[in-house]
Amino acid sequence: MALLNVHQLAVSFRTPEGVFPAVKPISFSLEAGESLAIVGESGSGKSVTMRAIMGLLDPRSVDQISGEAWFEGANEKVNLIQDQDALKSIRGNQIAMIFQEPMTALNPVMRCGKQILEVIQTHLPLSKKESEARLEELLLEVQLSDVKRIIRSYPHELSGGQRQRVMIAMALAANPTLLIADEPTTALDVAVQASILQLLKRIQKERGMALIFISHDLGVVKEIADRTLVMFRGEKIEEGLSTEIFTHPSHIYTRALIACRPSAHKKGQKLPVMRDFFDLDAEGNFIPKSMDESMALPEHQVSEDIQIEVEGLEVEYDEMGLWGPTGKRNQVIKHIAFTIRKGETLGVLGESGSGKSTTGRAIMQLIRYKGTIKMNGELLHPGRLKDRRTLAKKIQLIYQDPYSSLNPKYKIGRGFIEVMKRHGIASTGEERKLRGIALLEKVGLSEEAWEKYPHEFSGGQRQRIAIARALVVEPEFIVCDEAVSALDVSVQAQILNLLKDIQREFGMSYLFITHDLQVVRNIADRVLVLNKGEIAEIKETEALFARPENEYTQKLLASFSEL
Repeated sequence: MALLNVHQLAVSFRTPEGVFPAVKPISFSLEAGESLAIVGESGSGKSVTMRAIMGLLDPRSVDQISGEAWFEGANEKVNLIQDQDALKSIRGNQIAMIFQEPMTALNPVMRCGKQILEVIQTHLPLSKKESEARLEELLLEVQLSDVKRIIRSYPHELSGGQRQRVMIAMALAANPTLLIADEPTTALDVAVQASILQLLKRIQKERGMALIFISHDLGVVKEIADRTLVMFRGEKIEEGLSTEIFTHPSHIYTRALIACRPSAHKKGQKLPVMRDFFDLDAEGNFIPKSMDESMALPEHQVSEDIQIEVEGLEVEYDEMGLWGPTGKRNQVIKHIAFTIRKGETLGVLGESGSGKSTTGRAIMQLIRYKGTIKMNGELLHPGRLKDRRTLAKKIQLIYQDPYSSLNPKYKIGRGFIEVMKRHGIASTGEERKLRGIALLEKVGLSEEAWEKYPHEFSGGQRQRIAIARALVVEPEFIVCDEAVSALDVSVQAQILNLLKDIQREFGMSYLFITHDLQVVRNIADRVLVLNKGEIAEIKETEALFARPENEYTQKLLASFSEL
C-alpha cells in the first residue's frame, strides 16, 4: 500500500493574460520509507505540485486544483486535495516540509528553541519538561553542538547550515511519516550541503521515513533518491530508479539536463544548453536536434600585466546583536595578499563566513579595510566618495540575486539610462537607448526588454540584464558574487558561456566568487581558497583540483566528490 498516491493532479493560476496551467495532470506514488526526487528547471511545476498537496498555495491566485492525492494516515486514508480539515490535522504532524531559505521561514524575532517548542507542544501531548527534553533530543539528532546556545539564539546569530538544521529539527518534531524537502541545500556551501544531505539520509533510514526531495541539482538528487521524477513545463517527462535515470535516461530532456552540468565538460569547452538538444513545435512536442560536436572555445588571452594587486588586506566588523552593535569586533579578513592579471578569472572558494564576498567588496571600495589595493598600479582609497564614483566605471558588481539589484518600479530602459547619465555616457537619450538595446541584444535579449519591468523576466533573463547593465560603463574588471548559484543548470550554462564570450571580446578580468566547485572549475584560470579569512591555497585551477595541498582544500574537494 502506497503512503502517498497522487492521481491526475492539476493546478492552474489566474494571470492578467488568462488562466495558466502550472501543473498538467500528473500521477505518481510513494511507498513508506522510500525517497523520491522531483527535478526540473524553474517553472517546471515541482514546488507547485507539492505545495498543492500540502494546501500551501495562495487561494487568491489559484484558478483550480483538481485530481487526487491520497495519503495513508495514521488512522485513515485521506484525500489531501479534497479534505482540507483532515489536511490541517496532518500537515506539520504526519507530513512536514523543509523550505529552501530558512532565514525567511524562521521567525527573526523569536529564539530558535522557542520556535521548535511551539511545534512540539502543538502536535505532541507532552508536559513542559518533556517538551524541553524533546527539544534537546531533536537538536542532537540533527547534529547541532552547543545545544544550549542554539536554543537561546535568534536565527540571524546562526550560520546557514545551522539554520537549516534547526528547520529540519522543527520538521521532525512531530515524528512525520513523510518529509518534503524543497531545495533545502541550494544556497549552502558544498561542505555544508554534503553534511545536510548525509543528515537527511541518516534520519530517513533510522526513522523509516518517506522523503520527497525537490531540486534542480542532479548531482544532489542521484545521491539521495531511490527514484527520480523529471518534470518539464508542468508535465511528468520521465520517472524511474535514480540509477537508471542517470545512466540510461530515455527522454531527450533528461539527457539534456544531465549534459548541461559544468562537471560534465572540461575547462575551455562551451557548455551545452537545452536548445542545443531539442526544439519544441507549436503543440509542445520535442524535436531532437543534431549536436554540434565542436564545443571548444577560442582561448581568452591572459596578460602578464597585473590589474588588481591586494597586499596585507584586513577587514573587521562590529558584531551585531538584536538591538545593534555588541561592542565586540570580528576580524573577517586576516592579512591576505594576491594578484589578478588582465584578462584573468580568479575564482574564490570557501564556506559561508570565510570572507569571499568581503574580499570583493573591499576591492570595490564599498567597505573600509586595512592594507593596500591597487588597480593598474594605482593605489585605491577606501571611503572617498569621489574616487568610488570614478572607480565604478572601471569595476562593476554582478549580484547573486539580480531581482534585488533592479528597481521593481522602473522599466529596464530607465535603469540603464540612469546609470549612463550618472557616468556621463552618451549625450542624448536616443544615443543612450541605442547603446542599452545593443547591450541587451549582446546578452541574448530582444529590444522589447527595454520597455518591460524586472518582474516580467525569468531569473536567467534578469541575470542577463544585470550583466548588460554592468557592461554599460565599459568596465575593466567585474566582481561576480555568486552570480549563477541560484540558477537552473541550463540557465547557469548559458550565463557561464556569456561571461566567457564577454571576457574574450572585451579582455575583461573577473573575480568569481562561488561555493560551487564544478562552476569554478569550468570558468576560473586560478582559484583562491579562503578559510576563516585566511588564504588556505591559491594555484592554477586544474592543479588545485588534481593536487590540493592544504588540508582544508582537501576537505572541500572531498565534500564535492560526495555529491
